[in-house]
Amino acid sequence: MFKRSSLPAAIALAGLSFGAQAADTKQHGFVEDSTASVTARNFYINQDNRDGTANPSKQEEWGQGFIFNFASGYTQGTVGFGVDAIGLLGIRLDSGKGTAYNAGSANKGGIVFPSDSDGRAVSDFSSLGLTAKVKVSKTELRLGTLQPKLPVVQSNDGRLLPQTFQGGQVTSNEIDGLTLVGGKLEHAKGRNSTNNDSLTIAGSNGATSTATSNKRSNEFYYAGGDYKITKDLTAQYYYGELENFYKQHFLGLTHNLALPVGSLKSDLRYFNSGSDGKNASQEGRLEGYRSSGFQTKNGEVDNRTWSAKFTYSLEGHAISAGYQRVNGTSDFPFLNQGDGASSYLITDVQLGKFQRAGERTWLAQYAYDFAKVGLPGLTAGVIYLKGDNINATNYDRSEWERDISVGYVVPEGTLKGLGLAWRNAAFRSDATNQRDQDENRLIASYTYSFF
Repeated sequence: MFKRSSLPAAIALAGLSFGAQAADTKQHGFVEDSTASVTARNFYINQDNRDGTANPSKQEEWGQGFIFNFASGYTQGTVGFGVDAIGLLGIRLDSGKGTAYNAGSANKGGIVFPSDSDGRAVSDFSSLGLTAKVKVSKTELRLGTLQPKLPVVQSNDGRLLPQTFQGGQVTSNEIDGLTLVGGKLEHAKGRNSTNNDSLTIAGSNGATSTATSNKRSNEFYYAGGDYKITKDLTAQYYYGELENFYKQHFLGLTHNLALPVGSLKSDLRYFNSGSDGKNASQEGRLEGYRSSGFQTKNGEVDNRTWSAKFTYSLEGHAISAGYQRVNGTSDFPFLNQGDGASSYLITDVQLGKFQRAGERTWLAQYAYDFAKVGLPGLTAGVIYLKGDNINATNYDRSEWERDISVGYVVPEGTLKGLGLAWRNAAFRSDATNQRDQDENRLIASYTYSFF
């Protein structure tokens, strides 16, 4: 089992081919290879919770965010040292108590900004993350602030500022076509927060601090790799374990096939998740180490989720069809602090995730790149998902979502790189404790590189 000894093991695994380091003789400098940029992101969101009695029925927030990224080069020598930094600042432009209110002394804030003790959105919030890095040959160790994008852990960037994690990660590319990754995460900082919180999942991520509603862990271990079998075929295996909650295996396969007319991409994914530590015992689940879902064992993680998605592309058009099946008595488990999180599911879209116990989901998607008709930078897309067979006490439930997106990035001239986007979503569900929602997002962003 991949557990406390996993990080040293990953480092040893990553260093299997250190003897090949002499092949990369080009020297770079700490200063010479440094980069720095700032992204200005203007973000407006309007969310209409169409049913239910809980407040607020409408949430509307608007803010200006700044994301500063600095990445140094490496010092010269066999072992190179460097440092990265990410600075985050969010400024409230409009968000009243009536549209951002979150009652309770331990609330997690609105949908964009943290909330003060009175439930109002704060005027601004900021944080700084630092990452030390060490590189030998084609293997890198990073310690500090991380933003992983892996099948078993996904950093969320769906609001004004991105989510970050604290921990350590080793990445190795010593063998051609093979990328190996291993690490440990201890804390997460939400996209509307300045605090690093311990890790948890849905079912245990309650906003209150009662003994049975807010259980957490400081140990999430992960390891795995991507192997490019051919230039068009990639296989993946990853393992993730949140101590006292769940352990998860992932298998993935992606393939790109050139056809006489157009091309076809296949994306196959399989997750197998089971209980770990206290979640595996009745006593531990009664303490609060629980998963959400329709369980017969009081919140034990028991989930097997598989999916297949196929995309046909031709002359700027992309048409996709997919199917996902969630088996087991619990919902699909993933790191979820309750303040906005992402999962590596083909059904993780603007509002819903379609990851409930027993759920079967079909999706259809269409996207178009207008560069093919002389409008470079303009894209549009629509996706529709329908899920049914959601396990419930009295009858199986269902839900659906429709998302529309339009984006434009100025391709040249003085405003080159300025991005504008509109995203609209409608979500309807009769699942327990789930409200119907309509949502609009307007986003303007621009990145300026200093060097």
